[in-house]
Amino acid sequence: EVQLVESGGGLVQPGGSLRLSCAASGFTFSSYAMSWVRQAPGKGLEWVSAIDSGGGSTSYADSVKGRFTISRDNAKNTVYLQMNSLKPEDTAVYYCAADPVGSPPYEFDYWGQGTQVTVSS
Repeated sequence: EVQLVESGGGLVQPGGSLRLSCAASGFTFSSYAMSWVRQAPGKGLEWVSAIDSGGGSTSYADSVKGRFTISRDNAKNTVYLQMNSLKPEDTAVYYCAADPVGSPPYEFDYWGQGTQVTVSS
């Protein structure tokens, strides 16, 4: 059974930091590019960041560039999203997703259940 399990979300003040994790199982993690996608309240899905299967190439949405860092540990089947300088507009449910190609347009085979991030004072 394929599983992507996100963790690390929570409530943080503006300017704060959070580190999200996504643990994968049930598929060959090291063969997939991984992305983080978010959905703010009342809005559609927004792609946030991606990392290729080997971890050597990353990309970011303009809205998070310079503040967020994606990384992965293929030995642990886990992808991370380090989020710094958080803003209220970063409030959303964050999902990790697995993509066999690793380049836009992303077509995700697997999705996690999401973790809530709330940025508020």
